[in-house]
Amino acid sequence: MSHVIRRFRPEDRDKVIAFAASLPEHDLLFLSRDVREPRVVTAWLDAIETGEIDSLVAEDGGAIVATAALVHDPLSWSRHVGEVRLLVASGRRGSGLGSDLLQAIFMIAQQRGLAKLTARMTVDQTGSIALFEGVGFRAEAMLKDQVRGADGTSHDIAILSYDAARVAARHQAIGIE
Repeated sequence: MSHVIRRFRPEDRDKVIAFAASLPEHDLLFLSRDVREPRVVTAWLDAIETGEIDSLVAEDGGAIVATAALVHDPLSWSRHVGEVRLLVASGRRGSGLGSDLLQAIFMIAQQRGLAKLTARMTVDQTGSIALFEGVGFRAEAMLKDQVRGADGTSHDIAILSYDAARVAARHQAIGIE
């Protein structure tokens, strides 16, 4: 399976909505908004335009098979922090696609001068947690009963973080560029 990773463009709007609609609801619970809703994706595109979000899509055969976003607020007290959001189609998990997107997001974060990255996911998304921990994220917090699915079931959210300066110092100490 091949894919192309590129910036999320306005003309991708309907494909991204279709991609999100193809995912189980549980995969979307860590997001603050329901990206299956057209107005939410329109707001996402607006945030890309204003520079609050950098977003990528992975496309295969004209279909979106994954998205990644780096959310940051250059006007906040936490302007040095970015939040990473990653969605990968069920059939593409374990193929390296999520890792490819994370590496691309790391490059954007470095260009933006971000010192810390965070990621949120439900605690039972063990594959996602393993992917993020595999690239250097560490568990930082758990929020009990933070989100509720459409069926009313509550879920805990894990918050992981990546300290770019700490990782860079460790790499420098052992001779990794």
